[in-house]
Amino acid sequence: MEYKDYYKTLGVERNADQNSIKKAFRRMAAKYHPDRNAEKGAEARFKEINEANEVLSDPTKRARYDQLGAEWRAGQNFKPPPSWNNNSPQFDASFFEGIARRGVNNQQSASGFSDFFEGLFGGSFRRNSNGNANAAHAASAAATLDIGIEDIYRGLKTVRLPTGDSVQIRIPPDISEDKRIRIPGKGAHGADVFLKVKLTEHPLYRREGSHIYLDLPIAPWEAALGETVTVKTLAGKISLKIPPGSQSGRKMRLKGRGLAGQETGDLYIVLQVNSPPADTAEQKEYYAKMKTLFTWNPRQHIT
Repeated sequence: MEYKDYYKTLGVERNADQNSIKKAFRRMAAKYHPDRNAEKGAEARFKEINEANEVLSDPTKRARYDQLGAEWRAGQNFKPPPSWNNNSPQFDASFFEGIARRGVNNQQSASGFSDFFEGLFGGSFRRNSNGNANAAHAASAAATLDIGIEDIYRGLKTVRLPTGDSVQIRIPPDISEDKRIRIPGKGAHGADVFLKVKLTEHPLYRREGSHIYLDLPIAPWEAALGETVTVKTLAGKISLKIPPGSQSGRKMRLKGRGLAGQETGDLYIVLQVNSPPADTAEQKEYYAKMKTLFTWNPRQHIT
């Protein structure tokens, strides 16, 4: 069973913080996502990236992985690092016996993860300690899966099953309400699990087909004079230059920043000019002065 360097897979240092790991995963996943990369080997690379993120993004799993050290190789040939604690409650003899029984090949298992991953975290948990089928695995067509716009944008979502299994499923960009997602072999006695999709609303973003819309509040002086502002998008923060003389409702299109699919959508920033409240006498005086300075009538087109 070959040792997998998850840090190398994501291209991060061993002391990388969670934010760095998250950014690296998003960058690598976007590069090798099967819907965006048709090159040979991209899908296998994508699975490796997901597996690495599954471990390194979870503090408990990461600590457990780090305990093995780089001397991990295979089965009974495992040589623990000097810091290894044989009395650690996380690992016992049955753990290594299970690894030896699973063999030393590095093929993808039925759960979608490598044998190394399953050896490290106890397999797919389909059996309990007595070897009996776990009754908590239920193939329920009534189960509901909440999917947000971030899940659709990433194309992935981690689902925790009743048994404690966590599996990553692919979210198609054209997903719609009430569709069903099948998770093969994760129900009772190896049956499939079916999840009914429920799309959740986001407080900032809304989806229209493959396009994403974001209402951006701006101050009157930013609209009138023009300003470069920071905008939080699904892909991260960007700097956006607002043209002078902008009005509420103006749409600024960022091509290719929407959802993936047969045709990648766009991100539309919809400007919303918000006036600050006049709470003090000085602020009220300033608004009164503006009234005398401008002869502009915002209702002139409807009077």
